[in-house]
Amino acid sequence: MSDSMGGFLPNLYRQMANAPAVLDAYLDLTDILRKTSFSPAEQQLILLTASVRNGCAYCVPAHTSGARMAKLDKEAITAIRDEQPVPDGRLEVLRRFTEETLETRGKVSAASKQEFFDAGFTQTQSIEILVGIAMKALSNSFARMVETPVDDVLAKLTWDGNDRV
Repeated sequence: MSDSMGGFLPNLYRQMANAPAVLDAYLDLTDILRKTSFSPAEQQLILLTASVRNGCAYCVPAHTSGARMAKLDKEAITAIRDEQPVPDGRLEVLRRFTEETLETRGKVSAASKQEFFDAGFTQTQSIEILVGIAMKALSNSFARMVETPVDDVLAKLTWDGNDRV
């Protein structure tokens, strides 16, 4: 587990520990995402966007906190949680590209790819985004399946999901 958590053991990890291969996979994907060329704030934007789209009431508060720690703008965090456009144009392109990648299972339109590249993102990043999406496919599905309770320290960031999914 990462030292950056300061001794805090999330409920998600506690529950995943009952299936060590699942916990290992999640932690490995977390480490791999850190090795991508996305900034920490961009990584959290991807994870938060995926968690919202997947309707994960556990992961949205967790990545809201992570996005704050990564210094993602508060307005961007609020917009993502509310499924609204992000005020920063480049980050909005990343949010939309993440959503389209999720919704189309990778069959992103040529126009979206071009918009992504025009915003300054690279071909490599268009592929690296899949690491974040895979990470959230695992944890969002897991948290929903076993009904992971939101950690007490994240209670003020609770997200109702607007009754999604």
